[in-house]
Amino acid sequence: MNSMATKPPSAPTRPATQQPGGSDGDSVVLERRTQKVQPPQMYQVVMLNDDYTPMEFVVVVIQEYFSKDREAATQIMLKIHLDGKGVCGVYSRDVAATKVDQVMEAAQRAGHPLQCVSEPVE
Repeated sequence: MNSMATKPPSAPTRPATQQPGGSDGDSVVLERRTQKVQPPQMYQVVMLNDDYTPMEFVVVVIQEYFSKDREAATQIMLKIHLDGKGVCGVYSRDVAATKVDQVMEAAQRAGHPLQCVSEPVE
């Protein structure tokens, strides 16, 4: 099967008034518009309360994976215990998913049923 063109392509034509060097003085300059970019959707990492995971383990996990000091980790743990859930941090989607995976893996290794989820911040 021969797929060669039967006719060579033609060169683009120029208007008769335009000089080859572009010095005709009729140049058009487009104005640059700045694009508005939305910030990325943020996700909060939420730990859920259960009746089996020790409070001390929850405090250690919050300190280790969310870089909170002992006082802040204890406050978050108490919120989880009293309200049924507590926000440990707010991150981009990928970082939040990684934090959830780390917490779930640590809980599984320790034999605790601790649950952690990420949800969009509204």
